[in-house]
Amino acid sequence: MDSKDPVASTQPQSTPAWAVSTQFALPQGDATGGVAHAPKASLAPSPFDVCHVGVVLRVVLGVQVVVGLGVSFAASGPSDALDRWAQSAMVSLPASLLWLVVACSVRRALGQAPEWGQWLGACSLGAIVGGFAHWQARWLEQWVTGQAMALEWSFVPPLLTGAALAGATLAWLKQRAHSQLPAHAAARLAELQARIRPHFLFNTLNTAIALVQIDPQRAESVLEDLAELFRQALSSPSLRSTLADEVELARRYLSIEQLRFGERVTVRWELDDAVSSAEVPALVLQPLVENAVRHGIEANPLGGWIVVRTRVQAGQAVLTVSNSVPTQGPTAATAGHGIALRNVRQRLKLMHDVEADFEAGLQKGEGAQPPIYVVRIAVPLPVSAKGSAPA
Repeated sequence: MDSKDPVASTQPQSTPAWAVSTQFALPQGDATGGVAHAPKASLAPSPFDVCHVGVVLRVVLGVQVVVGLGVSFAASGPSDALDRWAQSAMVSLPASLLWLVVACSVRRALGQAPEWGQWLGACSLGAIVGGFAHWQARWLEQWVTGQAMALEWSFVPPLLTGAALAGATLAWLKQRAHSQLPAHAAARLAELQARIRPHFLFNTLNTAIALVQIDPQRAESVLEDLAELFRQALSSPSLRSTLADEVELARRYLSIEQLRFGERVTVRWELDDAVSSAEVPALVLQPLVENAVRHGIEANPLGGWIVVRTRVQAGQAVLTVSNSVPTQGPTAATAGHGIALRNVRQRLKLMHDVEADFEAGLQKGEGAQPPIYVVRIAVPLPVSAKGSAPA
């Protein structure tokens, strides 16, 4: 496999020497050749980020369970309870969906509101959609029976129930949003520990010292890459990142490791620009390529290869990290895999719920080819990227 980066070969003439020496493109947003700072992001995600299939399904099913249990108290039997639930679903189901649609539309405004404003907005919206859904059901009844519809006590329970269920939903959404912070903090700690591992740090510094006399520009690039890795690990938390930023950070890490292992490691990048804006948890790719180096390259005296690939598939952004494994056996290749992968899986689930997919494991090679280790991540594409992606 060719270790050269086809993207780097097309860099403009104005690219600084340190960027050319590593064959890596400059970080976006810095035209001076310096290290670009990561975009600012809120420390906590908005609890009103309900525009996900998993959240919609959970809210709708949760409301229907509560409504079904409520109407069953007055039922005379199972069939009567089912009939009552079906009638109540005519009100509760449209109300739930309408609440989710409106909350998704105004999620930014509600997320920036103070705490009391969030609760007031969510509960008021719940009462409004509950009353509107009940009015819709009464209007349908009036159209069928011809009886006049009047404002009476029957409108009060839907209003109060809508507000109560909206409050319960907001409480669950807040708990879900806050649960992302411990997982992200654990990921930051794990990455920080990896960055300050004496083995990695000393090897990197020794490499830079050895290059000072023979290739000062290369030595400078090594220290730039190391500084960026430390900066990312020590910077203020950023829950969300893009695949483009994650690839840039992984390039820096693999650049250092390529200097360390020399011809023992071959790296290939197969990147699709259509998925560069896809959102992923911050620091999600670097631990995957680090695992590939530690368990696929470092564990094999003969060296090996790593392939990082991004592409559009079935309306999703798909990221795969593949690496060769030692020929001594799968056990030697996969020893140590677990903590980083579980962390990545957990944060993907918290961020994208059922819309994300994560797979990792050995895959058998074709014919007499040895097995390879493959990690596959699939996340939703942004709406703008879906419109520009090839069919």
